[in-house]
Amino acid sequence: MVKICCIGAGYVGGPTMAVIALKCPSIEVAVVDISKSRIAAWNSDQLPIYEPGLDGVVKQCRGKNLFFSTDVEKHVYEADIVFVSVNTPTKTRGLGAGKAADLTYWESAARMIADVSKKGQKAIQTLKNVYAHWVPEGRILTTNLWSAELSKLAANAFLAQRISSVNAMSALCEATGANVTQVSYAVGTDTRIGPKFLNASVGFGGSCFQKDILNLVYICECNGLPEVAEYWKQVIKINDYQKSRFVNRVVSSMFNTVATKKIAILGFAFKKDTGDTRETPAIDVCKGLLGDKARLSIYDPQVTEDQIQRDLWMNKFDWDHPIHLQPTSPTTEKKVSVVWDAYEATKDADGVCILTEWDEFKTLDYQKVYDNMRKPAFVFDGRNIVDVDKLREIGFIVYSIGKPLDPWLKDMPAVA
Repeated sequence: MVKICCIGAGYVGGPTMAVIALKCPSIEVAVVDISKSRIAAWNSDQLPIYEPGLDGVVKQCRGKNLFFSTDVEKHVYEADIVFVSVNTPTKTRGLGAGKAADLTYWESAARMIADVSKKGQKAIQTLKNVYAHWVPEGRILTTNLWSAELSKLAANAFLAQRISSVNAMSALCEATGANVTQVSYAVGTDTRIGPKFLNASVGFGGSCFQKDILNLVYICECNGLPEVAEYWKQVIKINDYQKSRFVNRVVSSMFNTVATKKIAILGFAFKKDTGDTRETPAIDVCKGLLGDKARLSIYDPQVTEDQIQRDLWMNKFDWDHPIHLQPTSPTTEKKVSVVWDAYEATKDADGVCILTEWDEFKTLDYQKVYDNMRKPAFVFDGRNIVDVDKLREIGFIVYSIGKPLDPWLKDMPAVA
């Protein structure tokens, strides 16, 4: 039996190995990590990560050909193939700070593998055989080292670029009275472009998009390509602009101040169907509102209060470093409440910000929400999921990214 060991039981290692174990019952898969609490969670009924269907896959394979352990060296020694899925955070100091990947954890894992492993390198064909259990051979690509690295960075950069492109158009749509949903649909019908990743929003998030673009920028600069580096920097600049533009719209719409006002935040994860909050746009939006002294009531069906409080307290890039386990700021906690019901979050609120496209937010009883809010009642839809006309009929003042502005908002000062 071929044995696989994956070092790192996080968002990448755990789910990836669970799928390999499911698709390759003849292969023994071990996921190892130095974190005892994380491994204990993988071995429990409450997994440390939420993804639709993941729980069922793990329970089907765990104890048969899928194992979670803290005995790192034992499983590396026994493995025929070793995956390394440890953090590669953006450096916060030193050469390349703010852009380059910090390979400390990766190098540590590589040195341990070199010390422990007694087998020679396995051929590329061995790895291809693993994926061939469920991936057609023609779709399994092999490249040289740098092509593999740049392919990964480029894929995330291209996807992020599409989001920033449609978000840039959303600002222009609001200024002209166009509807970004209609524009993106029209553009997407062009088969050379396609419809995916053309939904305007409050901005992209997740662990890879910004980090990989920053790494790409750093590699370009190191190779004497400042113009190329500047091109990719713009993708992140537009993403930051979209988040600040959203905050400015909230503040300017509500009489140019949200001080002491209750703002309900619906959704904190960076996308629906996950509890992942890494680089979620909700962090910057919430921090922006807190900077204007708003009171926040946050609801997300999969994100814990501890995680939200940590995210709002930590500095940029800290989420990928051990510091993210430190306690939260008491000052932040006083201004933020986390509740487990959308109606509780919106009760007595002055405004509602929808920051994650959870399906349940599409079907809320918005008449009930309106009746329990202070008036005028504002809805700021950062994901374009609500029926704008219906909400306006109820009585809401509605802002939906890239859509024609509410008559109320047209009279407000322009958003910079």
